[in-house]
Amino acid sequence: MNLASKIDHTLLRADTSREEVIKLCDEAKQYGFAAVCVPPYWVRECKNQLRDSRVHIATVVGFPMGYAATPAKVEEARRAIDEGASEIDMVLNIIALKSGDYNYLKNELTSAGTIVQLRGGKLKVILETGLLTKEEIIKGCELCAQLNVDYVKTSTGMIEKGATVEDIKLLRAHLPKHIKIKASGGIRDKATALAMIEAGADRIGTSQGVKLVTE
Repeated sequence: MNLASKIDHTLLRADTSREEVIKLCDEAKQYGFAAVCVPPYWVRECKNQLRDSRVHIATVVGFPMGYAATPAKVEEARRAIDEGASEIDMVLNIIALKSGDYNYLKNELTSAGTIVQLRGGKLKVILETGLLTKEEIIKGCELCAQLNVDYVKTSTGMIEKGATVEDIKLLRAHLPKHIKIKASGGIRDKATALAMIEAGADRIGTSQGVKLVTE
């Protein structure tokens, strides 16, 4: 297995500099990572840096809290795709999920999915599993399956509890095969990454990509 090809090489700090983004892109090309995942502000720079490579550009929408209004998320996603991103990691409205407002979530997923997928992009929906009960995670999976998103992602990496093997197994058990899984949050060594993949993850989001492939 080519571990590098499953890694989203990630840098989402609020103070991320241009020099760090250039280094991230250079590392992604050197090691053959699937994508870089950067703040929306740096999408254009990544497009320039990765112009002649196969590395995808991912960015975040509604990040990290998820409670931005649906039109704001749609506009964030549209602008990111137009500026060069091909993958959108969008935080689901966690409050709406915990409140049982499923019609709101269906509208959010449909609106975001349409704007991203019609432009040729992939939509990854972040559930933030560390804040959800097992039943809420399952419901999130059901909604994502109904609206045909491309990936379900565990976490933003911004809260203490990130991805767990148990979370990945739960997601895989309640998602159709064509919807992929991205594990993120707290994945800092190769053994953890491999355990996530064994449990059913298709992508690994981590800021430690180089460490993972050189251990």
